[in-house]
Parts: sequence; C-alpha cells; structure tokens
Amino acid sequence: MPRTGDSMRGLAVFIADIRNCKSREQEKKRINKELANIRSKFKGDKQLDGYQKKKYVCKLLFIFLLGNDVDFGHMEAVDLLASNKYTEKQIGYLFISVMMHHSNDLYKLVIEAIKNDLNSKEAVHICLALTCIANIGTPEMAEEIGDEVPRILTSPDTLHGVKKCAALCLLRLFELKPDKFVHSELSSRLIALLSDQHLGVVTSACSLIQALVTASPEEYKNCVSLAVSRLSRIVSSTDLKDYMYYFIAAPWLSVKLLRLLQSYGQSDDSSVHERLKESLEAILNRATDPPKSKKIQHTNAKNAVLFEAINLIIHYDSDAALMVRSCNLLGGFLNSKETNLRYLALESLTKLAISDFSRKAVMKHQETVVQALKNERDLSVRQRAVDLLYAMCDREQAEEIVAELLSYLEKADYSIREELVLKIAILAEKFATDYSWYVDVVLNLIRIAGDYIADEVWYRVTQIVINRDDIQAYAAKTVFEALQAPTCHENMVKVGAYILGEFGNLIAGDERSGPIVQFKLLHSMFHLCSNTTKYILLSTYIKLINLFPEIKLDIEEVLKHDNQLRNSDAEIQQRAMEYTKLSEIATSDLLATVLEEMPQFTERESSLLAKLKKKSNTLVKEKEIPDTDNSSTQGTVETPDDSPVLGGTLNNHSEVGPSPPQPSAPPVEPSLLDMFGGPPVGQDPNQVPIVTGLIPFDEAAQPAFKAFICSRNNGILFENELIQIGVKSEFLGCSGKVQVFYGNKSPLPLQAFTTKLFIGQNDAPNLRLEAETVTQLIPAGAQIPQTIKATAVGAFTETPCIQISFMVSGVGSEMVLRLPIMINKYSKGTNMTAQDFFVRWKNLNVPAQENQKVFKATKPMDNELVKSKVQGFGLQVLEGVDPKVDNLVGAGIITTETGQIGCLLRLEPSKAAQMYRMTVRSAREGVPELLVNILSQDL
Repeated sequence: MPRTGDSMRGLAVFIADIRNCKSREQEKKRINKELANIRSKFKGDKQLDGYQKKKYVCKLLFIFLLGNDVDFGHMEAVDLLASNKYTEKQIGYLFISVMMHHSNDLYKLVIEAIKNDLNSKEAVHICLALTCIANIGTPEMAEEIGDEVPRILTSPDTLHGVKKCAALCLLRLFELKPDKFVHSELSSRLIALLSDQHLGVVTSACSLIQALVTASPEEYKNCVSLAVSRLSRIVSSTDLKDYMYYFIAAPWLSVKLLRLLQSYGQSDDSSVHERLKESLEAILNRATDPPKSKKIQHTNAKNAVLFEAINLIIHYDSDAALMVRSCNLLGGFLNSKETNLRYLALESLTKLAISDFSRKAVMKHQETVVQALKNERDLSVRQRAVDLLYAMCDREQAEEIVAELLSYLEKADYSIREELVLKIAILAEKFATDYSWYVDVVLNLIRIAGDYIADEVWYRVTQIVINRDDIQAYAAKTVFEALQAPTCHENMVKVGAYILGEFGNLIAGDERSGPIVQFKLLHSMFHLCSNTTKYILLSTYIKLINLFPEIKLDIEEVLKHDNQLRNSDAEIQQRAMEYTKLSEIATSDLLATVLEEMPQFTERESSLLAKLKKKSNTLVKEKEIPDTDNSSTQGTVETPDDSPVLGGTLNNHSEVGPSPPQPSAPPVEPSLLDMFGGPPVGQDPNQVPIVTGLIPFDEAAQPAFKAFICSRNNGILFENELIQIGVKSEFLGCSGKVQVFYGNKSPLPLQAFTTKLFIGQNDAPNLRLEAETVTQLIPAGAQIPQTIKATAVGAFTETPCIQISFMVSGVGSEMVLRLPIMINKYSKGTNMTAQDFFVRWKNLNVPAQENQKVFKATKPMDNELVKSKVQGFGLQVLEGVDPKVDNLVGAGIITTETGQIGCLLRLEPSKAAQMYRMTVRSAREGVPELLVNILSQDL
C-alpha cells in the first residue's frame, strides 16, 4: 500500500486482524464483516468526508489484492479523483488503475477527471494523471487525451519531473494509437528535447523518439546531430555529479543514445561524423583503463556502454581501425570469468566476422573460440561459439573448423543438433576443394546425428554426387562401406540406395562389392525401414536390374513376394507391381532408356540456407553458396519439394528410379506407419497450455503404455479407427524431448485439432513442460508432429497426460493419454564394485530412504528378460555383487536440474512362488517408493 501523509488507523487495525487470522475461514469471516461494514457506510445517510472514503477505498483495495472479489466502491474511488488532497487523489488513481476495466460505465468519468488534472497547476496532480494513463491507457483514451500529453511535454513552463512522466506516457499512447502522433510539427518539438538541460528528460525523450523512429524514420532523421552532440558532452564531461553511476557518467542515457543512432546510417555532415568518431574512440579507450571501483555495478555500467558502442561501430561497418580495436577488446573478454561477458563477446565477434574490415582480426581468436566450444559449461555460450566459427570460416580453415564442429556434434545438446548439422553441411559444401571430403563429412553427419539430419542435407549430397563425375565412384564406395556398419541410420540407407542405384556399377568390379552383394546389403535393411525409405529401395532395385541384368531373377523374386504385392501400403503395392511388369516386358534397350542415369541438376540457390534461416535465430547473415572454380558444375535445388524422395508411378520416367520428382508433382504424403521418417515440419512457436492437476484417463484404452516404462522410447502410443498416435523420445541429463506424431486414418480431415498438457498437482515445481502448438487441421491420410520438451527440475511423481480433441464431420472426439515421461527416463546406469555397493547400501539406513515391495510376477521370470528391463529402466545391472545367483542388483543416477539422485536396487525373485521382492534405496526421500511403483508395473 502507498505511504500516505496522514495515517489511517482503521486500515492498520484491519490489516493486523487479517495477519492474525489462523485459518482461511477466519480470514474470510473477517473480510466479509469488513465488506458489510464498508457497504453500509457507502449506502448510509451520513455524508463521508475525503479521509473516510480514502480509508474505505484502501481497505477494498487491500481485500482485492488478497484475491477476493470486490464489486463496489468504484464510484467512491472516482470521487477521490476530484479531491484537492494529494493522498486522497493518489488512492483514487491507485484504485482505478488496479480494479477498473475500460468497459466500466464510470470510465468516461475517469477520463474527465484525468483531463481536469492534466490542466491542473499542481505538478503532482499532473504526474498522477499521466501515470494512470500509462498504466490503463486505451485507444479511446489516446484519442480523447492524445493532444494534452504532447502539449505538457513540449511546454517551456512544464517542470522537469512532469516532462519525464509525459514522455513515457506519450510512448504508451503511441503504442496504442501510432497514427495520431506521427506528424512533422510534433517531431521537431520532440527532437528538441534531446537538448534539454535536464538529463532525466533527455533519457525519457530518447526512449520515446526511438519508438517513433521505427514508424517514421524520415520525420526524425534530424535527431542524429543532437544525439551525437549530447553523447559527446556525456563522454567528455567530468562534472555530472547527479548522473554519475559508480564513476560512469549517465550510462543509461549513453546506451539509449547509441541505440538511437543505430536507427540511421552515417551522417553526411563531416563535423557530426568526426565528433561521433571521437566519442566512440573515447569509449573504447576507457575500456582499457584500470577500473575505478571493484564493485560489479561499475563493471556492468562500463561494459554496457562499451558493447553498445561496438554495436554502433558494427552497424556503420566503415571504419577499419575502430572495428579492429573492437575485435581486440572483445577477444580479451573471451577468457573472462563472467559468463555474460563471454556470451556478449562471442555474439559481437560473430557480427564482426562478416565484415571485410575486421574478418582477419576475428580469426586470430579461432583457437580461443574452439576451446570455448570444448570446455564451456553454459549451453548458450557454446551456441554463440558455434555461430562465430560458422561466421569466420573460410576456405583455408574450413577442414579444421568442420572437424571441430563434428567433434562437438557428438556431445552437443539435442536442441541445437539440427541447426548444427545444417551449418556443417553448408560449410563443407561452400568451402570444399576436394568433394570427396564433402561426401565424407555428410556421411559422418548421418552417422553421428542421423536423427537430426534434415531431408535437405541428404538431398543435397545426392545432387552434388550426380553433378560431379569425379566423385561418383568414391561416393559409391564410401556409402557402400558405411552401409556395412553394425548400426546404420535410416538416412544412410536412403543415401546409399540412391547412390548405388545410380553408380553401383562403378564399384561392381570388386567382388567384395559385386552386384549381388550390393543388392543383398540393401535388402537386408528393407524390413527395418519406414515406408518412405522402402519406396526408394524398390526404385533402387529396378535400377539395379538395368545396371546388372545377371541379378534380375533375385530382384524379381523380392518384387513378387507377398510382402510387397499384398502390403498394406498402396504405394509399395503399386511400385512392386509396376516394377515387376516393367522388368518382365521391357527389352534391355527400353529398360536402359527408361532407367537411364539421372541428368545433372540445374543451378539454383541451395535449399540448406533457407532451411537454416528457418531454424536459426542467429544474428549472422547466412553464407551464400556461390559458384566457384571447384563447383561450376554443381547443381542445387531450391525447395524441399525438389527432393530425391521417390514418388509417383511409371507415368513419367523421371519418377522410376531414385530421382527427384518434377516441381509440379505433388509431394508424397508420409505413411501412417512412417512414424519417425524425417524431421518435424515447422510449427507455430506458440506454446500449448500446461494445466496443473491431472484429469482421469482410461488405462484400458492405452494398453501399449506399459511397454514404454522399461523397454521402449519409440512406438505407437494409441490407435483407433480415426487416429494413430506415435511417439519418439530422447532423454539426455535432465532434459528430454518427446515427439508425438498424429496420423489421420480416416477418409475425412480432422478439424479443430487441439492438445493440452496436464501435470500432477504437486509436480509443477519438479517438471517443466514446453510444447509447440499444432495445426488445427489434419488432412485425410496426413501426419503432423508435435515436439514436447520435458525438463526434470526435481523428482516428480506423476506421469503427465495429454488431452487430444478434434472433430470429424461435425462429431467431436476427445481422449486423454499418458505420456511416456517418467522419472526413470532421466536415470543413467552407473558401475560400481561389490564393496562400494554394499557400503552405500548400508549407509542408506534411514527408513524414508528405503522402500520394499513384494508382488506377484505378471510375466515369465526369465533372468535375461528381467536384466534387460532393469537396464531399460535406467539402472546398470551389477554382475557378481549379490551372493545369490538369482538375485539382481543395480545402480543408477537420476539427473535433475536441482542435483543428481543416486539409486540402488535389489531384486529377489522366487520362481517357485512366482513372486518378486524389490528393495530400492536412495538418499532422496520419496524416490525409492516412486521407483518401486514404476518398475513393479512392468514385472
């Protein structure tokens, strides 16, 4: 509550009574009694004076701020606005600002009262009115009072304190009704405020002018000379006692002036230009001076002005000396102990790296930036280091920088991997002197981060291989070797199928990579792939028939198999049938014509850049990929539609083999079974609402959920005749990402499609969820993804739910499903000796640190099966620790934002009784019971 000149004893007594209440009911009873008393006073015959109205209005305001509804007292508050006493007027404005909506019938009376105060001779009354306008201003108020505020601001008789309020009030009105305040007559008077003697007025005016410049830059271009003049006086002045902040002269005003100057280019007036240059040099010089204070406030103020000055130097991009000096200063901050300074230094160096004046100076710090990438703890700083390496890369350092980025990619946070993959691919393509190196880089990207490879990346490598005869044999050999790895990502299969289908004959001379070996290698992965990849493989098989007639019978046997001809996917059926008929009836010459090698792609802008611009919020101007001596024959594709995904039928020969469809051809819709094929499409950045408090769900309707407890992170979560819902999840440390895929199985579109997340009532502090919104329309046969980020802040107990609602042909459907986000997903197994295990086991001897449960086995008590479930649960199975052979012990560490939680497990099976006794111990109370309840569900 505001401090008032005369104390209100009744208010103080009421507040004391509320504080002394011992229960909510007692407090409610006291409030109701007071409300009844106030209502009777307002309705009574006795006329209340200003002091009494003020006191009762204050009580109503206090009751409202406690969270109670107040539906009267507004008229009395409006009456207080007409008072000549400051304290009464102040309470009236406070009540109006907090409790009155602009739709209230009394709103016009409020506007009239404000008008009266704006014309008052009392400065404090004017300031109260201006503050109220800034707080509750509406377009209607801007229209009615809009002319009064500029008059007060520009009047020579107005006090400085009032001018400051008026400038900020006008800024608020401009945001509400921009058109009303953009005209030349007003602009000249506002610009003149930059010359005001009072720096507080100049600071407020600077904020106002900066906003106005965005709407009408030409009207305010004359502010540049005045801003430079004022900045010069601040930088050179030593006598600003009232505006010295820890030995720094007016740092906030300096920053605002520097930002204002960034709205325009360099001045044509040489005197203004020289004066600004002197000011910037003075700021850079002071950055190297010994600190005048050890207080952090001094350092922060000094650096705030410095970084804004550097931003202005970067904006002008014309003075080589200033830009190089800025690079050197920023380089010194790279080793600072302050995380914020390192972040800002990397961000500013990234901007400097794209300038020809400062590029070489930035590259001197390459080793320091690489070390930051390797050793920096803060993710945001590492991200800025990646941006800087991307910006500073050139042909000489390309291989070294790409190698460092590839090394970092293996341990990078999953949230930035897709963007990092795109940047590596762009750098490798732009600066490749040897395109075999480029092929190696892209295949390494797929090997390291296959899940984060956008389709544009593998489209691109196939296009470049097709356009360059000198690397086709090398690409075929390299991708063939990559496909022989024990684990091979599906994107690698796509690239391998495409390249071997076109150029497999170039490596067929070696019996180790002969025709039948290539075919069997590709077909061995057929059953593991999504339908989209199977389309490519089938087209590759028909290409191989053309390349290697000797294996025609082997391939036809596969094409004629029931798995293809009677497949539930119509596209697979059609391809298998048509390719079979083509191989049977076409002559060798006709087959060679239809399945001829892909022609070279035409030159266009790389689609990777467009993809990166969508993914990245970086300040770097994206690198273009121009023609060079090394890439004059290189082809590119502009949009993701120009992709090597196999689609269509035999109506067009360009769609038979592994080739991109024509731009006019519709893109292939992903199959409902292709739950995890390709990266998620761009979504609306708005977030899905998160509701605290779980709602009932039908466990029987979600029988597949138990499989996600220990065994699976990916799979079908729910399916009925209308919709198929699948998930793909990944957990790293305390962070998790769950991608939910919604596939429309009905012949009609799903409309009004919405989702809402629910977390346990007590889990809000321990589990943080963030989810993208999804499109409200899912066409028939289409599939859309939704990404949910789940961060374990602490040990949460309940599994979050998702509510899915949609309409089909006017009929609504709604379902509530549990998401596979449990605390054990953030656990990672840890190894330890038998001695260490039992020492820690005995140390956890507090009852709350242990939970034990005896339960009946619901599944076969197979030792290997149980071990796999415990390991899938997130615990390391410790062999040879327990003296009893059948007993199983495990250990793991749960990682949360608030710390790590160690867990120990002992599982004792009794096969005769078909029972388990499970004991879990942990230093964190409540965790043992939680883990026992989760794991016992799956045993």
